[in-house]
Amino acid sequence: MDWNILSWLVWLPVIGAGLIVLVPRDKGDTMKWIAAAATAFQLIFAVLLWSQFDSSHVGFQFQEKMSWIASFNIQYYLGVDGLSLPMVLLTALLSFLCVFVSWKIDKAPKGYFALFLLLDAGMMGVFLSLDFFLFYVFWEVMLLPMYFLIGMWGGPQREYAAIKFFLYTLAGSVLMLVAILALYFTCGHTFDMTVLMAQANDGLGSMTWWGFNALKVVWIMLFIAFAIKVPVFPFHTWLPLAHVEAPTAVSVILAGVLLKMGTYGMLRISYPMLPDGAIWFAGALALLALINIIWGALCALAQTDLKKMVAYSSVSHMGYVLLGMAAVVAAGAKNGGNVLAAEAGMNGAVLQMFNHGTITAMLFILVGVIYDRAHHRNIDGFGGLGARMPIYTGVVALAFFAGLGLPGLSGFISEAMCFIGAFPVFKTIVIISTLGILLNAAYFLWAFQRMFLGKLNEKYVDLPEINKRELFTLIPLAVLVILLGIYPAPVLDVMKVTMGHLIQIIQQSSLLAAF
Repeated sequence: MDWNILSWLVWLPVIGAGLIVLVPRDKGDTMKWIAAAATAFQLIFAVLLWSQFDSSHVGFQFQEKMSWIASFNIQYYLGVDGLSLPMVLLTALLSFLCVFVSWKIDKAPKGYFALFLLLDAGMMGVFLSLDFFLFYVFWEVMLLPMYFLIGMWGGPQREYAAIKFFLYTLAGSVLMLVAILALYFTCGHTFDMTVLMAQANDGLGSMTWWGFNALKVVWIMLFIAFAIKVPVFPFHTWLPLAHVEAPTAVSVILAGVLLKMGTYGMLRISYPMLPDGAIWFAGALALLALINIIWGALCALAQTDLKKMVAYSSVSHMGYVLLGMAAVVAAGAKNGGNVLAAEAGMNGAVLQMFNHGTITAMLFILVGVIYDRAHHRNIDGFGGLGARMPIYTGVVALAFFAGLGLPGLSGFISEAMCFIGAFPVFKTIVIISTLGILLNAAYFLWAFQRMFLGKLNEKYVDLPEINKRELFTLIPLAVLVILLGIYPAPVLDVMKVTMGHLIQIIQQSSLLAAF
């Protein structure tokens, strides 16, 4: 495959956005079909990329490399491996489905769909970039479309939510920029991630800034930048408001893809470039994971707004990803380490990123379905909907049970792998974290009981059932949730070699004894 498929994945949405700009303002349906076509071709290319990917190969595949700003050694450098490929497929799938979730958008459709496609391009660029400067450009490109999508098409507090999201993310980006400069001047004036992975650890490990080890300083800068996106407690406060105020499709992208960029950034950049920092910070990361799991679940349990409940559930479920990532310290333990535990944790973390993306996408789409009909999201304001909307109720039940980690559905296997990986080194934290499973069941089942069981609320006797367009956006996600719950091997096999190589980097870290 030598036709630059990675560039097509990035730039197809941009081409679509350009075509939408040229469409007359009164041709809203044409704009929607252009967005659907652009994302459909992107999804086809993503599936084709998956089918051609060699899962036994260590390193990056389908690389595209050319000089961009030669005077500063900045390159247009793309590549894909077992870590980025699941995120590429997830981004393409959710972007395609979200076009149809947005089909009823009639307010300035030209601006909405053009911005949405630019957001899609930025997300895809982040997952495919192998030049740190290019990565940063795509990371920043996402800010502007998301700001306007929330600020112009969101709810009553949309302006405040958009500004809060923008400022939080920009603050993290500033720290990332400082870290990029530190790596650039330490590692021979290059932004090439493959070079930085080989040189950054030794280069920064031997330096001292303001009396602190430079490696630790840069690690913390990068961690805060990525933690804001995850979000990790206490940087999570922007998320619930952004979700509540955002239109449904934007909430789907926000939870399904954007949150994963934080953990992806840690695994793509922080871990391989600064493996000593990964070992040094693993205990703190495990503790933060515990806080995310329990705090997010408790906050979800306290909500009466269905969308806010799902938003806080995302904070909790991303904690499982962090816990699995913390298990990498097992590989660096004495006597050769527990590599099997580390592999379980790291593979579980990436699988949880993918599975949470599909589950939370289902949940937010389902919230949008009921909001379009009832024009509110108050859990206590419904009651007995199961009798009126049996198909919708069944899909909600599937999504809720997947969210609470029911065995046989995709959420269970990835969470279990994170626990398996972390248990040998963080027994107490893992034991306490399992309370999150109980809390997850509590808020999902309580919400289901209040909304769908009991006597039908007379206000909703004429509430229409879920329609074919809405089912079209949900069925692919439901199929993935069931299939990966029964047979997760297709995703695990793709990432196994890449994550194993990352664990080897951690295990062989030359500065481990210094920490």
